[in-house]
Amino acid sequence: MLVIKDLKVKVSDTDKVILDNFNLSINEGEVHVIMGPNGTGKSTLAKTILGHYKFEVECGDIEFYGKKLNSLSTDERAKLGIFLAMQDPTEIEGVSNSEFLRTALGEVSGSKVNLYEFITAIEKAYDDVSLNKDMLHRFVNKGFSGGEKKKNEVLQLKMLKPKLIILDELDSGLDVDSLKIVCKNINDYLKENKKASVLIITHYPRILDYLKPDYVHIMKNGNIKQTGDLSLASFVEKNGYDGINAVEERDLNE
Repeated sequence: MLVIKDLKVKVSDTDKVILDNFNLSINEGEVHVIMGPNGTGKSTLAKTILGHYKFEVECGDIEFYGKKLNSLSTDERAKLGIFLAMQDPTEIEGVSNSEFLRTALGEVSGSKVNLYEFITAIEKAYDDVSLNKDMLHRFVNKGFSGGEKKKNEVLQLKMLKPKLIILDELDSGLDVDSLKIVCKNINDYLKENKKASVLIITHYPRILDYLKPDYVHIMKNGNIKQTGDLSLASFVEKNGYDGINAVEERDLNE
């Protein structure tokens, strides 16, 4: 599904390199998690996949189902089926949630959205994520709590039905009950859409109690240093990222 080859990314209009020789492959139906300390480039990776203007690809390729994304705009990448649940979702004053989602669905499908089907689906989605239906008519994320913003992101993915879901610090700002709700909805979505894949970006492994990954990647200094299964996340929880560094140094000495 997604192949990233030898990617080097810098902050636009600077010489500051964030990702350096980064490689990652994600197949259909897989859940990957990228962990690492602050400043390693995790969020930069998520934004680069979607073509954020603040980051410039110096070399390397990002391919989605064999299609090179490097030169595509953000909306073109989204229409291919890539969805980013942002760490700090943007507030859009003047645009209601219902207007936003109806327009987005029309752009994705390329056809007029059936109003009855739309209302039926969105009301069910609001029930699923435990959001008040009055939020349908409120401006996107305006005045929402941190938890409400994250639930609204999950509601959007349920409506837009992407092929690749990128979760950037989904658990930040969520209490335990809200985390359970959003993760249940993501798991239900994956059961219904078995070819869909997830890339989870997080500092802490608690979200992995609810979203079980096939692969865990530890990121440091702009690329992946180690890959394993869920036990690798458990190791980090017990030993911290310094524990990973100690294992690396020991292996090098041996």
